[in-house]
Amino acid sequence: MSRTYFSFFKSRWRFSLPLIFLGQIVFSQPQSIENYGIVVGAERLNVLLPLLKGKAVALVVNHSSMVGNTHLVDTLFSLGVCISVILSPEHGFRGKADAGEHVEDDYDLRTGAPIVSLYGKRKKPLPDDLAGSEVVVYDIQDVGARFYTYISTLFYVLEACAEQEKDAIVLDRPNPNGHYVDGPVLDSRLTSFIGIAPLPIVHGCTVGELSRLFVGEFWIYKPESLRMYVIPCLNYTHSRPYELPLSPSPNLPTARAVLLYPSLCLFEGSTSSVGRGTDWPFEVVGHPDFPCDSFTFVPRPNASNKTPLHSGWLCGGWDFTKISMDSLRVHKQLNLNWLLQYYQQFPNKEDFFRKDGFFDLLAGTRSLREQIIAGKTEAGIRASWAEDLAAYRAIRQKYLIYPE
Repeated sequence: MSRTYFSFFKSRWRFSLPLIFLGQIVFSQPQSIENYGIVVGAERLNVLLPLLKGKAVALVVNHSSMVGNTHLVDTLFSLGVCISVILSPEHGFRGKADAGEHVEDDYDLRTGAPIVSLYGKRKKPLPDDLAGSEVVVYDIQDVGARFYTYISTLFYVLEACAEQEKDAIVLDRPNPNGHYVDGPVLDSRLTSFIGIAPLPIVHGCTVGELSRLFVGEFWIYKPESLRMYVIPCLNYTHSRPYELPLSPSPNLPTARAVLLYPSLCLFEGSTSSVGRGTDWPFEVVGHPDFPCDSFTFVPRPNASNKTPLHSGWLCGGWDFTKISMDSLRVHKQLNLNWLLQYYQQFPNKEDFFRKDGFFDLLAGTRSLREQIIAGKTEAGIRASWAEDLAAYRAIRQKYLIYPE
């Protein structure tokens, strides 16, 4: 086992437990019929409602938690489910807060339930937050990248349920980047809220599969105490293209941005803009000093980003808005060449990476930044993470719910 995995286990556990003793993990077997529409876990009320009958329910939800055209909170409330508390992740319950913006606690006017933010100082539900709840339901749309923080919220919610002996139900949704696995596996020394577990940048799992992995591999604390249910999607496979019905967060407004996100988000560890404050977030990259005459943009404050990087400055850079969706899906790898070529063309390389170490947190390793500076090739960089990636693929295989 590679150092990355060993060091993570060593940091989280002082003892080992038999893998068969994992508490009660239940999931109903999904169908995978390409001729039928995908049915998300939240829409399978015939499976969900019996698990909630007569119980006080905590909901971990945001704006993506829809049952058709109705929010899960409103759907369950209208069916007589007792909603004790609503827990919201980064971007808030309505999904309108900026990345990293503090979100205040609140109350839901329709149900009267308190809304507790799980972003900021409190990322894991406290005992007081779940004191009046018997079961916790998680239903949030993910996009398949390790640094997308909704899966870190999932990790902490499962851990809180295990510690506080609350049942957990995960309502699954398709992963729009679930058709591939790629990138360096997180070095445990760089564990953070944008890297909560030893996953590669593109983990290739739905939240239901990740929840099984987190528990089954003992990555959360006290998994043997957890009784968890996963309600899978119907008619979904990892190879089936899936466009999200709505934006999963303010700066991923299009299906193209969602597919580009795993590759372009690494630029957020640099001093360049990824288009926040424009009409094309995560579809463009640029900097005021970048030598480019063919494409420019000017970031400005907008509803999705109140303080965008390089606000008001003319940025030269690259335009990815014309790349076809099919070509992005066919290329089942992170596009490292974009990062390598952009760095080579950047005029002042000493100012390329942010000084706060954010690039290393995004990459999950210090070596990628060092390899870029050293002028390593894409092939050489990929070879350096191949062993850890192969180990992760073997682990992932055990927890897949859907065919590849």
